[in-house]
Amino acid sequence: MADPGSPGPRGSAPGPDGHPPGPSGAHPDHARRPSARERWAGFRTSAYWPAVVLCLILAAAAGLFAGSYTYQMANPTPRHVPVAVVGEQRWPQGQRFVDGMERALDAGLSLHSYRDYGEAREAIEEQKVFAVLSREGERARLDLSGASGASVAQLLAEAAPKAGEETGTPVTVRDVNPLQSGDPRGLALFYISLAAVIVGFVGAIQLSVHARGLDPLERIAFTAAYALLGGFTIAAVVDWWLGALHLPFTQSWLILAFTMFTCGMVFTMFNTLVGRWAMLPTWGVMVLLGNPSSGGAVSWPLLPSVLGHIGQWLPPGASVNAQHTAVYFRGHQHLFPYLVLAAWALVSCAVFWIWRHRHPGGRGQAAAHAARTEGSGGGGGATATAPG
Repeated sequence: MADPGSPGPRGSAPGPDGHPPGPSGAHPDHARRPSARERWAGFRTSAYWPAVVLCLILAAAAGLFAGSYTYQMANPTPRHVPVAVVGEQRWPQGQRFVDGMERALDAGLSLHSYRDYGEAREAIEEQKVFAVLSREGERARLDLSGASGASVAQLLAEAAPKAGEETGTPVTVRDVNPLQSGDPRGLALFYISLAAVIVGFVGAIQLSVHARGLDPLERIAFTAAYALLGGFTIAAVVDWWLGALHLPFTQSWLILAFTMFTCGMVFTMFNTLVGRWAMLPTWGVMVLLGNPSSGGAVSWPLLPSVLGHIGQWLPPGASVNAQHTAVYFRGHQHLFPYLVLAAWALVSCAVFWIWRHRHPGGRGQAAAHAARTEGSGGGGGATATAPG
């Protein structure tokens, strides 16, 4: 009689589960190789799947980010530049000068006639025109407004002498509304608005990760809190510390805070609607489309026409417009950019509130997430899932 503990007829003892091992000691369940469909299903449920998707998304985002800024800023081309004309705009030499300007710019000048110089200067203050063309005897005088748009003023200042030389018209060029000395290129306002936009939605991302348990009203309140603190810090650093800009402090602070709150709530809205992929539409609206078309780095007459119009309806463009007018055209503030920011903020808050049960945050969601994570860590067989 064979020893019960000795190998069987084929020299193989039962496995731990009572079943004989397969060929070469392999378990029968391990002998069959998984099919391609099974391997794909396993990959889709592993941690590698979202990591691979993120790698592809980040690569595409990097290319789109560089492409959007390069397309709109690398070679700005004027389409039509609004210019005020005072008095006798049809004097022959003046008309030849205008034609020469258009050839030098390779673009059309949109001429607006005014009875006197005072009305034309008021048009500059209202940001309807970028320059005033008037007559001084047989000379042409071009008064630029650098504060209206540094990139446009630079092109006009370069084109005017060329046109004067070509047409034999003496011309005087001067900047009657220059930028502040600490911001000679007019980019500081764009950068502080960019900071408010980026930190605005990044702050909301951080709240969703590190303060997951906030209920809806609390989440809105803390978004407003970091917006107020962040806007104050940006304005204080740029004005009080660096002295790069002399801001109307309270107004600039509140514009920056309004921008940060709006951008934070836009992310929160998308997080409610699409969950973990909320960064994609937020990045697309705010960074890929909104910032390059805001008119902050390149004035709107030099942007592709469609983008120049779209940018004014997005939070980055509205923020730049409000800030720009507050700093350089005090007393001529327009309501439109504030309405744009308010509309985005109200819609975002409304969507978040109406569908708040879908948002991955809140006391109940946080407790369930913590329970799943604890169960997974304790080896009880539970599997922690990614939020959202």
